[in-house]
Amino acid sequence: MSHVRRFDHVGLTVADLDVVTAFFVALGLEVEGRTFVEGEFLDTVCGIPGSRTEIVMLKPPDNGTRLELSSFVRPDSVPGSPAAMANELGLRNVAFEVSDLQAAVDWAATEGYGLVGGIGEYEG
Repeated sequence: MSHVRRFDHVGLTVADLDVVTAFFVALGLEVEGRTFVEGEFLDTVCGIPGSRTEIVMLKPPDNGTRLELSSFVRPDSVPGSPAAMANELGLRNVAFEVSDLQAAVDWAATEGYGLVGGIGEYEG
């Protein structure tokens, strides 16, 4: 018996909520909502007493799995390495199917983003 009924969302904690939101909106996601969260619920689920975060929920065109972007107002974040290698612990990717891979990669390059490695093909 499966306990999972559906895949709801992936959450990313980011430093600049506006910049990251703009990136994903330009990629094709739509802002579903934006709000601040604090109190007992947040303290419980993130394990940080007295925390406050601003959250943007994004949805894909097919209304599938959401992407939750979160930026903590308090406490101050502890910066990680933006150049962390793929084998370091933590969330390292969020995957999307796109209509034109090269066009998406080219667009990301114009926005100042690049590939970590290269483009590979996998057939399972």
